[in-house]
Amino acid sequence: MGTPGSVAEALAVQDRLRPLVDLVGPGPAAPATVAGLDVAYAESGDRLAAAVTVLDARTLAVVDSAVSVGRPAFDYVPGLFAFRELPALLAALDRLTVRPDLLVCDGHGLAHPRRFGLACHLGVVTDLPAIGVGKTPLVGRWVPPAGRRGAWEPLRDGDEVVGRVLRTRDGVKPVFVSVGHRMSLDNATARVLALTPRYRLPETTRTADRLCRDALQEGNAAHIRSAL
Repeated sequence: MGTPGSVAEALAVQDRLRPLVDLVGPGPAAPATVAGLDVAYAESGDRLAAAVTVLDARTLAVVDSAVSVGRPAFDYVPGLFAFRELPALLAALDRLTVRPDLLVCDGHGLAHPRRFGLACHLGVVTDLPAIGVGKTPLVGRWVPPAGRRGAWEPLRDGDEVVGRVLRTRDGVKPVFVSVGHRMSLDNATARVLALTPRYRLPETTRTADRLCRDALQEGNAAHIRSAL
């Protein structure tokens, strides 16, 4: 998939792909494998590492993983952030030997200013069920959910419900769940709770975060050695 050459081209791509998003699902209720996707950036901002980890959905053990190291493919433009990361994430997905049943993105899906966040974009391009789990909100307003694990409140943008504010740990700040593609919001919520038996963030995000950070550090070390 080619990278847009301008903001106008990127907006046109979003407008073309947005109608292809399936926000109904219902999606897999008992996926065998679930993939986490995350990206780490070098301090300079000119290099990134994209990681995908595939977990056994029952044991949460990592059964496959892949990394792609490169440069951001697009300038930082609010609402178009996915274009920076998409080529590297797709390259990492292509290197997997296990095709996951569900993609869990460290970011947003429908809960996006243009209703087409990274989870939507990846879902449409790969035609895999996808959800977004954000640490912080990108759009919307909400009331805090009750303090117990599993409590949630709707995330609203205007009159539209674009996601859920979900408590994954008792008394710990919530996460922001939204549908990406081929999933219902109820199922997305259930999958996130299944992926958070011990910590606030899904195990998919935690494992992918570690992998992309390690890859970036290894790449920095190799760069330093080559310069000596």
